[in-house]
Amino acid sequence: MALNYIFVAFFVIAFLIAFLQFIFTGDVQTFKAITEGMLKMAETAVMDIALPLTGVMTFFLGILNVGEKAGIIHVIARLIGPFFNKLFPEVPKDHPANGQMIMNFSANFLGLDNAATPFGLKAMQSLQELNPSKDTASNAQIMFLVLHTSGLQIIPLSIIAQRAILGAESPSDVFIPCVVGTYVTTVVSMIITAAWQKINLFNRTVMLGLGSVTTMIALILWYLSGLPKEQIETVSILAGNSVLLFVVAAFLGWGMFKKVNVFEAFIEGAKGGFTTSVTIIPYLVGLLVAISAFRSCGAMDYVIDGLKWMFASTGMNTDFTDALPVALMKPLSGSGARALMIDAMKEFGPDSFVGRLVCIFQGSADTTLYIVALYFGSVGIKNTRYAIVAGLIADLIGVVAGIWLGYLFFH
Repeated sequence: MALNYIFVAFFVIAFLIAFLQFIFTGDVQTFKAITEGMLKMAETAVMDIALPLTGVMTFFLGILNVGEKAGIIHVIARLIGPFFNKLFPEVPKDHPANGQMIMNFSANFLGLDNAATPFGLKAMQSLQELNPSKDTASNAQIMFLVLHTSGLQIIPLSIIAQRAILGAESPSDVFIPCVVGTYVTTVVSMIITAAWQKINLFNRTVMLGLGSVTTMIALILWYLSGLPKEQIETVSILAGNSVLLFVVAAFLGWGMFKKVNVFEAFIEGAKGGFTTSVTIIPYLVGLLVAISAFRSCGAMDYVIDGLKWMFASTGMNTDFTDALPVALMKPLSGSGARALMIDAMKEFGPDSFVGRLVCIFQGSADTTLYIVALYFGSVGIKNTRYAIVAGLIADLIGVVAGIWLGYLFFH
């Protein structure tokens, strides 16, 4: 029901603001801006998001099906089953969903967004098979989605590249705060959702798993922190793309070894790519058009101005408030947040406090509402329960952590 209220509220707010501006100032341009923005976003949702996703979905779902036929996904599921069984008690230890979820998290971790989405959608479909109430999100689906929206990524390559384009003296100086910020968001997401679902995380399996991941990330950060920007980019490109190519080659090669009809299995899995992409179009169009209306009417500017006034009235340091537009936009629109990040770096300078802080915000979480619409829409979930609330709370904590990291590293 949360998406229902958000969807309606965005349009109602947009109309009220445009109407009030017309009544009190005679401004008719707001109506025009909202309408044009809605039509443009409807086209973007289909032509620039859903259709390009179709090809990627088709390919990777085909590869994933080969891996399932060859038994690779089953092996991965068994290996991480003990840990995932604590977080996803509804999912059997050797269920394919476990392997698909770890493929999704691994692709995100390496910054392979194009690969992460097909793996994630396939995982959501597998979780839906275990869901006793098909129109209501299960605990396992909510846990998976909230962890996914935390956006854990080891090297924010696109942010570093954008800083280099804009002339930052040391473009990679934000990568440690970004990784720490997104890791904090991920752990907080896990804790919040586990508390909601009454899952005890204080057990040997979970603590050992989290400790191992934390140690691995710390070692990677320690290694990368000593490299110049060019080498960090080289390592990122090599690691991400070589791992992806290895997965494709390993799945196909192991399929041949296990005497699977590889091409037939690929085609069988690939057929689901088009169906899934078509299914999510109405959800993407509806939510993204609503977000566009909310942005175009100026509501976001009013919210930001109100927050700036509120923080200023407390007497606290308010240097961070100029970076808030990115933090507030991130849960709504990834492309919108990225545009605001670039604008802030252009206005304040990429090496300014605000210029660095917007990068930390951009790298510390993912686009919650977009992911909810995409993933739940792909399986026909209508009742999202507390998924959006949990995701937004985690986003808020990520913003607070980002502000703290910004002051710690750059103020």
